[in-house]
Formats: sequence, structure tokens, C-alpha cells
Amino acid sequence: MSITIYGIKSCSTMKKAFIKLDDLNIDYTFHDYKKQGIDKDSLQRWVDELSIDKVLNKRGTTWRKLIDEQKEAADADVNKAIDLLVENTSMIKRPIVEGVYNKQPILLCGFDADKFDKAFGYSAHS
Repeated sequence: MSITIYGIKSCSTMKKAFIKLDDLNIDYTFHDYKKQGIDKDSLQRWVDELSIDKVLNKRGTTWRKLIDEQKEAADADVNKAIDLLVENTSMIKRPIVEGVYNKQPILLCGFDADKFDKAFGYSAHS
């Protein structure tokens, strides 16, 4: 069973996700975009499963700093959006949690404590 959490170490949302995974006793590997970047195949897989609207964070400063032509190209063509994400990893919604747990595939985008609990088999009733 291997779980990878993708993101940026200093992000406050990432810190919440690390704490939650630790509280659930989930072993994970951290993939730091700033140090390791991200490959196009991973992004394509996430977008195929979750949608570009979920993976691309348009609320952050990196997106707002793009010129209009870049934003329009990303909105018009998912491949251009993925290329932008490879170049600007801080525009990827954080965290992305991917892997297999209890033989079940897991792919979470963003931090939601209830979704983490559900994905890793924890319920308040157990």
C-alpha cells in the first residue's frame, strides 16, 4: 500500500493534510513540486479522473498573474492547461493524494477531512 501526497511543503492546506494523514496512521511519501516538479503523465491522469476544473487552482496568485492570453488558452484547451501546470506547479490544487489503500485506488484533490476519513476507512462510528 503506497500513498503519495503531492504539494508544496510550506502550504497551510498541506500542513492540515499531513496532520490528518498522521492522525489516521497512514504511511505516505511526500512529493514536493518545488523540488521535484511534476510530470505531464501524472497531471493527465489526474485531469482525466477529476477534471481540469478540479486540478487547476484559479483562486491562487499564480493564476491571477498569468496574462489573459495564457488564461484563455488554458480555458480553451486542456492540453495547454496541463502544460501550464507543469510549468507552474503552484497552480495545482493542493494536496493531491494518490495511491492504493486496502486494495482500493485513492485520488483526492484538495483537503477535506471527511473525504480523507472516508477514503482511508475511518468513520466516527468505528
